[in-house]
Amino acid sequence: MVFLLRRIFFASLCLGGAAVLTACGGLDRVSGGIVGMVPVYKVGVVQGNFISKEQVAALQPGMARQQVADLLGTPLLASVFHADRWDYAFTMKNPGVEPVSRKLTVFFKGDSLERFEGDEMVTEAEFAAQFAPPKKSNKAVPTLEASEEVLKAFAPATPKATEAAPAAATSTPSTVYPPLEPPPR
Repeated sequence: MVFLLRRIFFASLCLGGAAVLTACGGLDRVSGGIVGMVPVYKVGVVQGNFISKEQVAALQPGMARQQVADLLGTPLLASVFHADRWDYAFTMKNPGVEPVSRKLTVFFKGDSLERFEGDEMVTEAEFAAQFAPPKKSNKAVPTLEASEEVLKAFAPATPKATEAAPAAATSTPSTVYPPLEPPPR
């Protein structure tokens, strides 16, 4: 009898587990649909050294390695097998924008710059413009100027001199505040 009860308990446990797993699968489909409606925030990824057109224009053959490093920064790739070559790479991936990838290779002869080659670089202003928020509309903003005639139309009416005098004579201060500091002793 005990053996039969154990078998029934084990069978019901297996059936219950299968029912739970089936329910989880259905729940996963429902939750996946809900999650699909919520927009996911994606972070922009910037890697490497940004090198501008102005920096490349400042490169001159004959510059020392330290001068090149001061101008362009530490190279992303400096190979042990190619000691006379520095590779600068820059990638930027922002959601909704085409990925940007630029490369610059600098060649040395001994300690001095021999030559450099790479992609066409953008200016610093063009690079900064990529991060500017998009304009909301193309409508021109109206000028906010008012002439004296327009301002006079909104000016409050001034009371007559005879009406203003009695009101000023009867006005007394309504609130008297105590001093902020105690009197000196």
